[in-house]
Amino acid sequence: MGKRKRVAVDQTAQDEGQKLLPQKRFYRQRAHANPFSDHTLDYPKSPQHMDWNAHYPGAAPGKRPEFADIGCGFGGLSMTLAPLFPDSLILGMEIRVQVSQYVQDRITALRTANHGDPTAHYQNVSIVRANAMKFLPNYFAKASLSALFFLFPDPHFKARKHKARIISPTLLAEYAFILRPGGIVYTITDVKDLHDWMRTHLENFPLFDFVSEEQLRAEGKGDIVDAVYTSTEEGKKVERNKGEKWLACFRRIEVPRI
Repeated sequence: MGKRKRVAVDQTAQDEGQKLLPQKRFYRQRAHANPFSDHTLDYPKSPQHMDWNAHYPGAAPGKRPEFADIGCGFGGLSMTLAPLFPDSLILGMEIRVQVSQYVQDRITALRTANHGDPTAHYQNVSIVRANAMKFLPNYFAKASLSALFFLFPDPHFKARKHKARIISPTLLAEYAFILRPGGIVYTITDVKDLHDWMRTHLENFPLFDFVSEEQLRAEGKGDIVDAVYTSTEEGKKVERNKGEKWLACFRRIEVPRI
């Protein structure tokens, strides 16, 4: 087999993009936000009112996101997946103002730096500032996503705060609605109690079946699993502290029509 021809990337644009890469120290904000607080947010009335062309200018008309990173933080997962799936649209959702602005600035810089690259072009990744616990169905139509990611979410340790956890029976109904049959919910945390909570709620929900890490790797999703483990700021912090990570993944089942 002949070697794949290397496509040259504009070095000037690459250098300029590297200079534009944002620095986190200018985007500091508290680690979590209260999802029940009133936030000044713009959101579409329905998925049909969402202008995805503004987020993905190079995408074909009508193309919609397939991967959604809920509470994407500084965008580590989204940026890792973008070059791995150059033909799929990836969307990060983050409620914090400064953090979402950082991700947007990072995407802009990476698009400039990698202009002309056939895979790592970052034209397929974007972010919206949104409260996913309230407005997720406003963005995504029924069965439109192939993957949902919940990576190191706020554990809300106190029992009275458990209602604010991102995995709950009510929210699982919304996740099942927007996830296509066969789609995967990826969850990971370094808090064992939260892992048990998320896994138990997903196991008890009738539209999700547990799928092992080994099975996902056998299906060719190893790159995604690796990114779930290692790409986020939180995941890297756990590694530095030699902590443990708890992964739980579930497949959206198809309900036969009667």
